[in-house]
Amino acid sequence: MPKRNDKIPKNHFKKDWQSRVKTWFDQPAQKKVRKERRLAKAAATFPRPTAGLLRPQVRPPTRRYNFKVKLGRGFTIDELKAAGINHRQARSIGVSVDKRRTNKSEGAFNSNVQRLKVYKSKLVLFPLNKKKVNAGETATAEASKVPQHQAALQPLKPRKLTLESVAKSSINSKTSAVDVLRRYQSDAKLVGLRAKVKAEKAAAAAATAKKADA
Repeated sequence: MPKRNDKIPKNHFKKDWQSRVKTWFDQPAQKKVRKERRLAKAAATFPRPTAGLLRPQVRPPTRRYNFKVKLGRGFTIDELKAAGINHRQARSIGVSVDKRRTNKSEGAFNSNVQRLKVYKSKLVLFPLNKKKVNAGETATAEASKVPQHQAALQPLKPRKLTLESVAKSSINSKTSAVDVLRRYQSDAKLVGLRAKVKAEKAAAAAATAKKADA
């Protein structure tokens, strides 16, 4: 009920929501359909990995988001060249390529080159011609025994942010962080005043000692 002169609330209870409500009772069936589609896709792409192409590790632009790490569109030409992979052959062996992206960080460049080298060391090339096996390709008998990779290709590991500037031995659970910060702020604010008082005390002590000697 409204209080004093408040507005009377309008409760809309005659919407006939039963005729407009939506239900999804096909979820168990759709779960089965999605599983069958995944199996069909894996069979169609065999022996390639089901996760698709290998993608680089990049950071989003702007200072607001660059602390995050995500998978990019593709590797640059320089990264592929440093890893010893021809950019024209990269997609045929399961490596994505992005000709527009440029390298602006040495650390990111080295990490992506390392991803390519790890992928290249585990790569198994099936022969195009079963009767003729070229250099770098796996024999037909051994290739038939290689299972299809079902998991993600080199997934990103979650990074934990830690405070390394403060030593663990200096942290006391009974000490308030607010008190410590306020003490540091006051120390930084009163540096000049304390130095002036110290100099005045030293000058007064020197003057007193000079008078005593006289």
